[in-house]
Amino acid sequence: MGAKLIIDLAKCKLQDESDVQCSYKHHPENKGVDSLLEMIRFALICRRCEAAPCIEACPRRALEKVPTENDDAGILKRANMLCTGCGTCAIACPFGTIYTDLIPFPSSVCDVCEGRLGEGEKPLCVTTCEDGSIDYKEVAVKGDLVEVFEDIVVKVSGGTLWEPFLREKEKAKK
Repeated sequence: MGAKLIIDLAKCKLQDESDVQCSYKHHPENKGVDSLLEMIRFALICRRCEAAPCIEACPRRALEKVPTENDDAGILKRANMLCTGCGTCAIACPFGTIYTDLIPFPSSVCDVCEGRLGEGEKPLCVTTCEDGSIDYKEVAVKGDLVEVFEDIVVKVSGGTLWEPFLREKEKAKK
């Protein structure tokens, strides 16, 4: 079992409000935490509508559903190079779960510092995070911890999971 990046959403501030830094090697202005938070919010908050009016409303076709290994409705993904930040997707969302202030316009990437960490070393985002919302260690995924993506774990307060994660349990009952 390898170390995983752990994000506590209850403690997490928006990137603009914090001094979290990123060591992504391809461009120095990268804010990898922004991209992680966007992916996590799409995975945990989006209700994954079958009709997906947010996707249909986007004039640039910047949104798509990406299938997951759970074979459910897929996770919403934004093509950063196509998105103009117009907010049409937020207006079209029938549940109000897409917020334009949660979708940063500049493109950032997080690669969980893959291949760049020495033994016992932690990513720069962990060492520069002042609010304690980001950690990096070996952890058993149980209770209020959910592995949303490979090597990325989210602490969900009280263990409450949003409906998309409950679909696995519904399938198991059938």
